[in-house]
Amino acid sequence: MLGAIVGDIVGSVYEWDNIKTKDFPLFREDCFFTDDTVMTCAVAEAIMNGGQKDDFIDAMKKYGRMYPDAGYGTRFDAWIHSNDRTPYNSFGNGSAMRVSPCAWVMDCGFCARTGCWPSSRALAHLSAEATHNHPEGIKGAMATSDAIFMCRYYFGGDGCDNPAEIKRLIKEHIEQEYGYNLSQSLDEIRPTYRFNETCQNTVPQAIIAFLESTDFEDAIRNAISLGGDSDTLAAITGSIAEAAYGIPDWIKEKSYSYLDEPLKDVLRRWEETIVIK
Repeated sequence: MLGAIVGDIVGSVYEWDNIKTKDFPLFREDCFFTDDTVMTCAVAEAIMNGGQKDDFIDAMKKYGRMYPDAGYGTRFDAWIHSNDRTPYNSFGNGSAMRVSPCAWVMDCGFCARTGCWPSSRALAHLSAEATHNHPEGIKGAMATSDAIFMCRYYFGGDGCDNPAEIKRLIKEHIEQEYGYNLSQSLDEIRPTYRFNETCQNTVPQAIIAFLESTDFEDAIRNAISLGGDSDTLAAITGSIAEAAYGIPDWIKEKSYSYLDEPLKDVLRRWEETIVIK
């Protein structure tokens, strides 16, 4: 899940000031965490609290109220501060940027033994439908979670050890399962890509940014270079890239320096209590 947080922090200064190049300082002094980080931590806490529907709702409302100025969308912000616990049919990209913790509790060993998806895959669906219960909102979260899990499974040594082949398998699965078009290159997308907060116009581009990457940092740079909703785009890409490549220690340490103590505490508890399978 830290990969999503890194992408959010790096992309924070480019969301309203897009750049179309990979040549930029990875961390600037004015970088900051946004709602993407806050809600990723909320999803992690929800899982640690039991991973039921009410746990996701409670955690999102709790952390949303703790960080009221993190940059939420209008409807999500209203939902956070209301007593309403029902979803509002959103297909915004928020469901995908916050989903990464769900993919890290899926059991790779179960998949290896049975060839089936672990039942914990349903957590991604639950995390989305707390607010984003539109089919596209759920699809964006599920596609992102699947990509993360497949990276964990294959890059983790349980399957193919050929990076190009692994990425081909991921691309094929996402296209067939979710109908996203992943055939465009970054160079084809970049010139005309503009700010968009929907899953259907963020998740495919974020996955392509990963598919064209060579390492974690390169994946983040790919995502930022597209422009658009930079922090969320890079959060989604970063969440996938972490599972494939890991995160260099210096990037981990630098990203922690932008977080406050409550968010660091969530990360510490996550690392202490979640056993990666």
